[in-house]
Amino acid sequence: MRIDIMTLFPETVGDMMNESILGRAQERDLIRIEAHQIRDYTVHRQCQVDDYPYGGGRGAVMQADPLYNCWCHVCDEAGGPVHTVFMSPCGETFTQQKARELLRYDNLVLVCGHYEGVDERFLEECVDEEISMGDFVLTGGEIPAMAVADCVARMVPGVLPDPECFEEESHWNGLLEYPQYSRPETWHGLTVPPVLLSGDHEKVRRWHRRQAIARTRARRPDMFEKLTFTAKEDKKILRELEEEQHDESGNAETMG
Repeated sequence: MRIDIMTLFPETVGDMMNESILGRAQERDLIRIEAHQIRDYTVHRQCQVDDYPYGGGRGAVMQADPLYNCWCHVCDEAGGPVHTVFMSPCGETFTQQKARELLRYDNLVLVCGHYEGVDERFLEECVDEEISMGDFVLTGGEIPAMAVADCVARMVPGVLPDPECFEEESHWNGLLEYPQYSRPETWHGLTVPPVLLSGDHEKVRRWHRRQAIARTRARRPDMFEKLTFTAKEDKKILRELEEEQHDESGNAETMG
């Protein structure tokens, strides 16, 4: 998979994308991540890529031509069809499911805006979709682009040792991930749950599942409401959680 990032800060993006797991994956030719300086494609001697907006308003808007020239160069380098994403607070909110959808493209282009925005004509002509990190605004699209690149690239076969590395994580199947523990067994008076020390793989598996359901139910009720549980084990876990909640409510009332 190839991911090209169009940006005004390629050094910053490149440094981050070439470290750790993604860096090793690129050395093994499993993925390729390239950052492109948009200023290299402007005709202005001062490397200007922005200008005042028509209709007035504060700030400046990135011009269509430098973006388009850079995009054409990226398309030529890709050597095949590209899917272009503009990182924008006006776009669809990024999720794990969206990352899985982007994984199917061999050539992904991420466009980072800056200043007050990007000339709409470039978006209309070259961009396939817009993606947002959430209901907030950043000074540029670099951080969102790196987040998308990281999330998608780590699912490319071979980048991580085993698919379980990401299939059991939060949001993969609609649940948050269960709690994790490491050595030592006791830390600051807090101990590892006994079941994780039991050596009983089936009990550990069920504890993981129960914790994932309970954590999602408590922390993200919006996600929990969208889930459908059909397995007998899950239904039993839900009954147990309901009974525990009922008991806790009863105890609270008694104490009150």
